[in-house]
Amino acid sequence: MKDITIDKIQIDAAKKIGADYFLLIQSLFDKKMVLEMDELIEYGHKNGVKVIVEAHTSEEFENACKTNADIVGINNRNLDTLKIDLNTTKKILEKSNSSKIIISESGIESKEDIRFLHKCGARGYLVGTAIMKNENIEQTVRGLVNSI
Repeated sequence: MKDITIDKIQIDAAKKIGADYFLLIQSLFDKKMVLEMDELIEYGHKNGVKVIVEAHTSEEFENACKTNADIVGINNRNLDTLKIDLNTTKKILEKSNSSKIIISESGIESKEDIRFLHKCGARGYLVGTAIMKNENIEQTVRGLVNSI
């Protein structure tokens, strides 16, 4: 469930609709949300739903890696400016030695992008717009999946 989760009721909804994961945005919790991120992660796990914590900066990424999140995502889109830069993943992972599963999110449009991000250390890729803009979705997905 890709909604921005800030409350347990959303985790209940995720479970009810059969979602495998729900999304937490690290920057929201760095700004002291009412509920602590750890509490939401624990609640999700207790209810059988896994967690992706999304970061955009090195500091957010380090904080996300300290949680019990199942996956840490690096968003290549700056949510303040909406500017996309795949080098965000590269810059963050150059300084990381995390054992977490790391995915790169946003701005991924081609096999070359997947190869670049894989070399940077990402092991999963969230692709949306590039697939939906294509007339042959199956062929596009197959090409991206088989790029590494």
